[in-house]
Amino acid sequence: MIAIGDHRGMADVDIAIIGGGLNGTSIARDAAGRGLRVALFEQTDLGNGAAAAAPHLMHGNFIDLERGNALRVRAALAERDIALRNAPQLVRPARFVLPVHSDERPPAMLRGGLFVYSRLAARSPLPRSEVLDLTIHEAGHPLNRSLGLALAYSDCTVDESRLVVLNAVDAAARGAAIRTGARCVWAERSEVWRLAVVNRGQRETVTARALVNASGAWTRPVAETVLHLPAVQASFAKVSQIVVRRMFDGDDVYVLQNDDRRMVYAIPFHRDFTLIGTSERSFTGDPAMTSAGADDIAYLCAAASRYFRVRIEAADVVHAMAGCNATGHRDGIVKLGRKSRKAPLLTMIGGATTSARRRAEIALARLASFLKMPPSWTADEPLPGGDFSWDAFDDQVDSARKRWPFLSEHHARRLIASYGTRTERILGAAKSMDDLGPRFGDDLTGAEVEYLMKEEFARFADDILWRRSKLGLTMPRQDREALETFMAAA
Repeated sequence: MIAIGDHRGMADVDIAIIGGGLNGTSIARDAAGRGLRVALFEQTDLGNGAAAAAPHLMHGNFIDLERGNALRVRAALAERDIALRNAPQLVRPARFVLPVHSDERPPAMLRGGLFVYSRLAARSPLPRSEVLDLTIHEAGHPLNRSLGLALAYSDCTVDESRLVVLNAVDAAARGAAIRTGARCVWAERSEVWRLAVVNRGQRETVTARALVNASGAWTRPVAETVLHLPAVQASFAKVSQIVVRRMFDGDDVYVLQNDDRRMVYAIPFHRDFTLIGTSERSFTGDPAMTSAGADDIAYLCAAASRYFRVRIEAADVVHAMAGCNATGHRDGIVKLGRKSRKAPLLTMIGGATTSARRRAEIALARLASFLKMPPSWTADEPLPGGDFSWDAFDDQVDSARKRWPFLSEHHARRLIASYGTRTERILGAAKSMDDLGPRFGDDLTGAEVEYLMKEEFARFADDILWRRSKLGLTMPRQDREALETFMAAA
C-alpha cells in the first residue's frame, strides 16, 4: 500500500485517479500490476454511479451487428470470454432466448444475425445457437401463446458492482491506495499534478505525475470546478432498470424486441427476482439526483408485458435502479490532454462493461510516453477469488458445502458467486453459523460484514446491501438497523 505523502522522486504517485467506477478501478488494477504507484479517490462508494444501474450483461451485444459493427462485436466476444475465464464467480454463462415477434424483425434476419454472431465467437467454449419451438420447449412456458419460435444463443451475465469492487481489491493488493469517501476539491497542473483531497473530513495534498479523470457523469463538473479546464464533450443518458418478483423458472435470459427496436432483457436476479432493463433517456442535471421515473418504469413494464403471460404493472416493482452513462460511445471515450511541460491528463468516459478491461489497456498505452511501464497483463490473470475454471462453479459450491456442512445450498451459492475461492477468508474454521457472529437477514453474518469492511472498502450498510450484494431486496428494516449499528461499532 502506498503511503501518500511519502515523496519518492518528484511526486507521491505516478497516477492519481478521480472516480471509483468500473473505468477508474480497471485502470488502477492494470497500472498497479505494472508496478506503477497509484492512488484512486472516490467521493462516495465504489461502483456508486453507472455501475449501480448497469445492465448485468457481459456480452458481444448481438444488436450491434444490425448497426454494421461486426468488428466491435468480435472484440467484445473475445473480452467476454476473457472475463468468463478470469472472473468465473461473477461472470456466468446463460442461454439467451430471443422470441420471434410478428411485429418486429423477420425470423430470417434474426437467424442470419445469429449465424454471424456464432461465427464471430467461433473459438468460444459456450454452446452454439439453436432454434426453439416455444409451443413445446420449456422456454416457452412463461411466454404468451402467440409466440411460436425463439432463437437461443450463449452469452454471459455479470454483477457489475462486484466487478468494480474486485478490481479495486486487486489494485490494492498490488500496492494501489484506494480511498473511498475522498473528494478531490482542487487541482493545480505543472510538471506534476498537485491535488487537494478531503478524505473522510481530513484535508490532504497529493502529487501525481499523471491524472486520470474517470468520474463518469461527474466528468464535466470535475473538469470545470476542480481541474479548471474545458470538459471533454459527451452526452449522457439515464439508464434505468426494475426488479420484480421472479417471473419464470430456470436460468434463461429473455431478450425482448421492443416496438422502438431496442432490446429489453429479463434476467434471473438473486434467486427470487427478475431484473428487467434497460430504459435509456437523455439526461442533463445533477447525476447524484438520478432516479427511475414513472415513465421509465412504465416503459419496462410494457416491454415485458408484450411477451410474458403474467402482466407486469408498476405496483409489481419491488426495486428500481438508475444511473448515468455516456451515450453513443460503446467503446467509451479515452482522451489524452497534453500541454508543453505540463503533466498529462487522461479523461475516460463511458463504454460497455464488457470492454472495460481493454479500455484500461488503451488508457495506459496513451500514457506510455510519459510513464515507463511493462506490457499489459490483465488478460491472463484472474480477479481475486476467480482462480477456478468457469465450468467448475457448481463444484465450488459442492466443495464449500462439504467443508462447511452448515451452509444451505442458497447460502453457499451466494458466497461462491460473490467471493469465489476467497469464501475461505470469511468462513475460516467455523463449525456452525453461530461461529460467524450475529446474523442479519437470512444469512449475512458478522464475519462476512467484517470481511467486507476490512477487505472490500465497505463503510455503510447500503454499501453492503446494494453494491457488494443485493441483500437489500430481502432484508427487513430491523435487521438493516442492526447492521448499521454493528458497522458503526466496528
